[in-house]
Amino acid sequence: MMKTIALILAILLVPSWIHGQQKQPHIIFIMTDQQRADALGCMGNDVIITPHLDQLAAGGVTFVNGYSSVPSCTPARSGLLTGLSPWHHGMLGYGRVARRYRYELPRMLKEAGYYTFGIGKMHWYPQKSLHGFNGTLVDESGRVEQDGFVSDYRDWFKLHAPGVDPDETGIGWNEHAAGVYRLDEQLHPTYWTGQTAVELIHNYNRDQPLFLKVSFARPHSPYDPPQRYLDMYKDAKIPEPYIGDWCHNLDSVQEGPDAAFSNFGTSHAVNSRRHYYANITFIDHMVGEIIKALKEKGMYENAIICFTSDHGDMLGDHHHWRKTYPYEGSANIPYLLKWPAGYDINLARGSKLENVVELRDFLPTFLDAAGESIPADMDGISLLNLIKDPSSPWRSYIDLEHATCYSRENYWCALTDGTWKYIWYFSTGQEQLFNLKKDPGEEVELSGNKKYRRTLELWREKMVQHLSERGEGFVRNGELVIREKPLLYSPNYPDDSRTEKQRTIAWKRLYKGFSK
Repeated sequence: MMKTIALILAILLVPSWIHGQQKQPHIIFIMTDQQRADALGCMGNDVIITPHLDQLAAGGVTFVNGYSSVPSCTPARSGLLTGLSPWHHGMLGYGRVARRYRYELPRMLKEAGYYTFGIGKMHWYPQKSLHGFNGTLVDESGRVEQDGFVSDYRDWFKLHAPGVDPDETGIGWNEHAAGVYRLDEQLHPTYWTGQTAVELIHNYNRDQPLFLKVSFARPHSPYDPPQRYLDMYKDAKIPEPYIGDWCHNLDSVQEGPDAAFSNFGTSHAVNSRRHYYANITFIDHMVGEIIKALKEKGMYENAIICFTSDHGDMLGDHHHWRKTYPYEGSANIPYLLKWPAGYDINLARGSKLENVVELRDFLPTFLDAAGESIPADMDGISLLNLIKDPSSPWRSYIDLEHATCYSRENYWCALTDGTWKYIWYFSTGQEQLFNLKKDPGEEVELSGNKKYRRTLELWREKMVQHLSERGEGFVRNGELVIREKPLLYSPNYPDDSRTEKQRTIAWKRLYKGFSK
C-alpha cells in the first residue's frame, strides 16, 4: 500500500510536460571558454562555420539575449554552479570559486538521482574539487594553482606524446596574436575534451540519468586552430571590430602581446578573429561527434542538451581585448537549449527568444527538468517556463558587473533588457547608454544626448534599486555612490578561510592584470 502511494505521489510531482517521458532526461551541458554570442551561424553570422551547433539550435531554442553577469572565468562559473546572482554567490570579479556553496549544480543533480561527470575546464579551487560530481577529468589550460597539480589532459598528453611540449605553438594564454597548432590535431585540448566525452557516452550503461558537463578550454586564447580548420576561412570576409564614437582615448598601442586596451590595427584584429573562428569550428566538429555518440547510444531523444560559454571576447571591439567589460563582445554569450522528444511544448523547434537570460538560469532549469523543487531564494529561473509558454512572466532586465581589472576605471555595473543597456562606472561616476536594437555594436553612446535624458534617468533609477541592498557604500540618499575602492567579494561569499589580507593581495593582482 505504501509503495502504491509513493508511486502516485512521484507521478503527481513530475511536471506535466515530462509525463510523456519514461524517466528523467539526460542532461548534456556543453560550454566553451570565451566565446562571444555572435560567433555562431544561428546567431546571424554568415561567415563562421558551425553546422552542428546550428543544427542543435534548429532542434531547440536560441536565446539571443544570453548574458554572463560577471564576464570573466571564475565568477561566471560561480553563477553557473550556484544559480545565484553575483551579490548572492559572492564573487564580484575574478577570484577563487569557493570550496562549497549552499547550492551546487552537480551535487543537487546527484541528489536527484543523476550520475554526474565533468570533462574539461572547471576552473575551481582546489583544482580537482568535485562540488558533487561523481568524477571529473580536467583540462586547466596549463594553470597550476596548487603544489603538485597536473591536469588530466596534461597527463594524457604525456602518455601520447612523451617529452613533447604541449605549448609548442608558443602563444601565451592571454595573448591575442594567432598561429597554427604545431602538433598533431589529435593532441589538441579541443580534441581531447570532445573525444573524452564521446568515450564516456559510449561506455555509459547505467540505468540512472546522466548529467555530463563538457567544458572546452577554447576558443579562449591562444588562438591556435589546426591548419585544416584555418584553411576553411582562407577567403572568408571576417567582420572587422566595432569602433565606438566614445573610445578614442584608447586609440593607441600599448606594449605587450596581451595588452587589455590597444589599437593594434584592423588587420591584426581580423587575423585574430580568423583563427578564433577556426577554433570554434574545431569545437563545433567535436560537438557533432558528441551528438553522434548520443544518438548511437539511444540517449539523444531523451536528453536536454545545452550550449553556452562563460563569457565572450572583445577581439578588438572599441580597442578592447579579452573580457571583464560591460560591452556585448564580453558579456553577451551563446545560449542554446534542445529539449527531449515527447515534452508537451508549444514553442516551435528552431525558435529564437529575446528574453534576457543568464548563466544562473541553467541550474533551476535542470532541477525543473529532473522533477525537483527550485529553492525560493535561488535567483535563476527555469528556462522551461519560457519554452512551455513564451508569454510566461520573466525578469525585465539582467544585471552585469565586474570588480576592478586591467585599469582603475574598469570597475562597473550594468543593466540590460536586450534593447537598452545602462552602464555605471563605480570609480569615476561615468554613465553610458546604448540602444542595442539600433546599435548592436554599441558604437553610438547616448548618455549625453538630450533626446534620451528621460531614458537615462529611468535606467539610473533601476540601477539605484538594484544596488540598494548593498548599503550606503553603493547607494546613499537614493543616489549612486562613487566608490574609492573596489569590492571583489560580497559579504555572501561563503569561504571564511580567506583572510582580509588574502583578499587585498588578490585585488592588487587583479588591478595590475591577471592570467586567466
